[in-house]
Amino acid sequence: MKRLKTLLMSSVLLASTAMAQELAPTTAPAQLLKSAEAQRTVEMIHKVNAYWQEKNRAECRGFWDNAAYFTGNQAAYELTGKKEYLDYSIRFAEHNRWTGATEKDPKKWEYKTYGEDMRHVLFADWQICFQIYIDLYKLEHRAERLQRTLEVMTTQARMAEKDFWWWSDALYMGLPIFTKLYTVTHDQKLLDKQYESFKWTDDLLFDKEAQLYYRDGKYVHPKVKTACNGGKSFWARGDGWVLAGLAKVLQDLPKDSKYRAFYVQRFQQLAEGVARCQQAEGYWSRSMLCEDDAPGYETSGTAFFIYGMLWGVNNGLLPAAKYKPVIEKGWKYLSTIALQSDGSIGFVQPIGEKPDPTKTVDAHSQAPFGTGAWLLAACEYAKYCK
Repeated sequence: MKRLKTLLMSSVLLASTAMAQELAPTTAPAQLLKSAEAQRTVEMIHKVNAYWQEKNRAECRGFWDNAAYFTGNQAAYELTGKKEYLDYSIRFAEHNRWTGATEKDPKKWEYKTYGEDMRHVLFADWQICFQIYIDLYKLEHRAERLQRTLEVMTTQARMAEKDFWWWSDALYMGLPIFTKLYTVTHDQKLLDKQYESFKWTDDLLFDKEAQLYYRDGKYVHPKVKTACNGGKSFWARGDGWVLAGLAKVLQDLPKDSKYRAFYVQRFQQLAEGVARCQQAEGYWSRSMLCEDDAPGYETSGTAFFIYGMLWGVNNGLLPAAKYKPVIEKGWKYLSTIALQSDGSIGFVQPIGEKPDPTKTVDAHSQAPFGTGAWLLAACEYAKYCK
C-alpha cells in the first residue's frame, strides 16, 4: 500500500507539469465558423445541448448511461469553448465526488459479472466517468480530480488478469481511459495492460469475415442467429461503442507506440464492415445484417458510427473519397430525422444488449447516451466541414 501511495503521488506530480498547455479548448471555434456548414452544425450543437441541459440535471449518477452523455458534452465544450458546458460537467463530477464505484478495498473489487453496486470498481460501466475527470483535470490541475482515477487504473494496470472487457460496450467505457490517463502520467504499464486486455476481447468477439464485433460471448454465431437465413447477429450500438472507442484510443496513443498498428488495423477493418451495412436512408438498423430482426431507425449506433468515421477521415486514417457518401448519408439522417424540432434526439434504442424488436424506438425515444453520441458526431462533422 505504501508503494501504491508513492506511485500515486509521483503520478500526480507528473500530471501537474505534463499537460499545462491544455488549459483551453483544443479546437479554435473561430476557425470552424469560417465554414457556413460548420457554423450551422455548431448552432445545432447548441440547440441540442441547450435542450438536454434544460431538461436534465447535471447532478446524476456516474454510471455509464449518464457518463456517456458527458463524453459528448466535453467534445462540445472543446469545440465551442462555451463555459456553461464545462460548468455542467464539473457539477456532474463534483456530485459524484470524482469517483465511480466507491469500494475502498482492492481485494473486494469486481468486474466479471454485471453489477451496479459499489464493489464493481473494475467494471467498465463504472469507469467511463474517469474519462470526464481526466479531461477536467487537464483543464485545472487539482489533485482531487484525479485521485480515484489514478488509484483504480494504476492498480488495474498492475493486475495479472486481462479479461476485464467481456462485452463490446466496455471498449468505449473502459478501453480509452488507459490512453487518456497515459497522456497525463506517461506510465507505460497503462498501455501494456490496455493492449493485453483489448487483445483478449478482440480474440473473443471480433468476427474476421464480417469485420464486426459480437456484443458478448452469448451472441457469437451460431449461439444466436438472425431471421435472415440464420445469419450472424451484430448489434449496432454494440459495434458503435467499439468504433468510437478505438477512435478515442488512437487520438491519445503515441504515434510511435508498438501497439498502434494493431489498433489502426482493427479501426480500419471495423469501419469497412460497418460501412457495408448502412441502410439507404443513412442509418444502421439495430440488427446490422438483418433489419427484419428489429426494423426501423436507430440513432445511437448510427451516431457512434458517423463519429468514428468522421474522426478517421479528419485524422487521415480513413480515405475521404471512400467514406464521404457514407458520412453524408449518415449525417443527413442524424440532422434531419434523429434531430427533432425542439432540439431533442429521437429514435434511440433504450438500454439493452441486442436488437430487441419489443422495445419502442420512435421520435420520442431519448437517452443520455444517445444525445452524447449525437454530440460527438456533430462536433466531428463541424471539423470535417472546415
